[in-house]
Parts: sequence; C-alpha cells; structure tokens
Amino acid sequence: MPVRTATAADLDALTELFVGYLAFYQVPKPTEAIRAFLGERLERGDSALFIARDEAGQAQGFVQIYPLFSSLELRPAWLVSDLFVQPWARRRGVATALMSAARAHAEASGACGLQLETARSNRAGQALYERLGYVRDEVFLTYWLSLASR
Repeated sequence: MPVRTATAADLDALTELFVGYLAFYQVPKPTEAIRAFLGERLERGDSALFIARDEAGQAQGFVQIYPLFSSLELRPAWLVSDLFVQPWARRRGVATALMSAARAHAEASGACGLQLETARSNRAGQALYERLGYVRDEVFLTYWLSLASR
C-alpha cells in the first residue's frame, strides 16, 4: 500500500479517516470542524500528514505528526499525535507503513526521536509501537491541563 505525504487533494479522505479516529477515542466532533482543522494543518504546514491508500485509491489510514523540541537532547523531535487505520484495512501492514513514513520524515529532519501517547486500553496500538522499537516511559508521567471553557 502506498503511503505518501497528504495534500489538500486528500482533504475529503482525511476528514473521513479523522471521523473514524475520533470515534475510536469516543470524542465525536462535527465533520465540518474536523475538515476545517485538517485544512488548516495542510495550509499552514504546521504538521506532517501521511496517508495510505490501497491500489484502487481508497484511503486506508493516516498518521499526523507535529514538530517539537527535546530540551534534554537539545534537538528537534516529533510528536506522533494521530494514527488511524480503517477497520477493514487492519492487520495488513498499513499502520506499520504509516509509522515508517513518520519515522523517515523525522530522520530526514534531523530529529532525535519520536514521542507518542496512546490509551491504556489500546493494546493493539501498544503492541505495534513496541514491535517498532518504541519504549514505554517508566520515568515520566504525563499530565494535562484543560483550558477548555466549562
């Protein structure tokens, strides 16, 4: 399955994939808000988005990464923010191909590493990440401060 950098021409497919991604995490959002969010990422280029399509051109999955800096390494790094593969395309190497594209992009940019988070219940994702060489952090805890209006 070919994986390539997503462009504005992929916005419809990316929006559909992102709807599935948010449904997986049980955080539904309006489709137009998702489309606007992704369109802005593509327009601004403030993330790197990769899309996998099958031989017929049907979108199978995507990965989105954001640049950040590792203060401990004094170098740039990337955050794997979003990874999703359509249920019908799972167990076919799509997620591995997407993560490989993210890694290649990070390596080409001179990054010192990739960071990601996943739900504690996402055992399939954890197995994939560990198979790809990611190591679970046993030293640092992740915290979140919501700034959303209540």
